[in-house]
Amino acid sequence: MDDGTRNILHEAMEQQTISVAKAGIICTLNARTAILAAANPIESKYNPERTVVDNIRLPPTLLSRFDLVYLVLDHQSEQSDRRLANHIVSLYSLPSEANLKDIKHRDGLTTDLIQTNIYPRDFMARYISYARKHCQPKLTDEASAQLIAEYSEMRNMGNDKKTITATPRQLESLIRISEALAKMRLDEHVTQKDVKDATALIK
Repeated sequence: MDDGTRNILHEAMEQQTISVAKAGIICTLNARTAILAAANPIESKYNPERTVVDNIRLPPTLLSRFDLVYLVLDHQSEQSDRRLANHIVSLYSLPSEANLKDIKHRDGLTTDLIQTNIYPRDFMARYISYARKHCQPKLTDEASAQLIAEYSEMRNMGNDKKTITATPRQLESLIRISEALAKMRLDEHVTQKDVKDATALIK
């Protein structure tokens, strides 16, 4: 990633704005957005002997601005390789009876949607829109105490190596994820369980 792209991401993630310079005019635009990014390792294969930062060459100042960071490692296994190959080949094959049944489920053509836990896309879009508009969960006293305890524990994890393992940004991430978990349930309050689940996701 070049420096220009890094600077744009820094501004968007830190200040929620984007600065644009065109034809001698400089303006700043609001950019209230979520950023989802994917990065390949520098040698096309992840090296477990290197740190995450060294593997993907993203500076810690930028990496720490992401609420969640997941490593997707390609462990060689005949079973997973065969499953992936079957999936890719099926994309180019004529649909079998089993595949047709699966497509019908995905398109919401079956009546037993609740039993199979498959919901139509338009229903999910309305649910998410409603949650964003009408649900603004607040931290309870118990959740606040749990947040402080979890953050303190994350900070102390690096004491043996004399490194800082968490910064206030991780605390803000914990709060955002805890609120999101409550919002998914349309709950007006963030619970201790939300904080524990958010901590598990970050760790």
